[in-house]
Amino acid sequence: TGLAIFAAAIAGGCLGFLFHNRYPARVFMGDTGSLALGGALGSLAILTRTELLLPLIGGVFVIEALSVIIQVLHFRYRGRRIFRMSPLHHHFELVGWPEKKVVRVFWLWGLGFALCGLFGLIMLG
Repeated sequence: TGLAIFAAAIAGGCLGFLFHNRYPARVFMGDTGSLALGGALGSLAILTRTELLLPLIGGVFVIEALSVIIQVLHFRYRGRRIFRMSPLHHHFELVGWPEKKVVRVFWLWGLGFALCGLFGLIMLG
């Protein structure tokens, strides 16, 4: 179908980008690319009626966004920070994790969330 071709084109574009963006990153997407990609993924999720799986599949991004929200709210109401810096990956860098370790851990978390999303998709039928 048309949606499958669209999804395959998006996946192919992401794999091509990933090839040039593996460690150390040489190409950065920027706002225009990331917003277009997010809009495309959101549209696919809505059109395939799987929008509830999207926050699960994008769990790493949800955690990164929540770390910023938690940091801002905690600083506003308590006057101190929870993390050394937010988003969360900067906190791990500041506590001494090498960049490769941060990337590896976030890749593993992303893979775990993707597998959970795939399992959820299978369970939804």
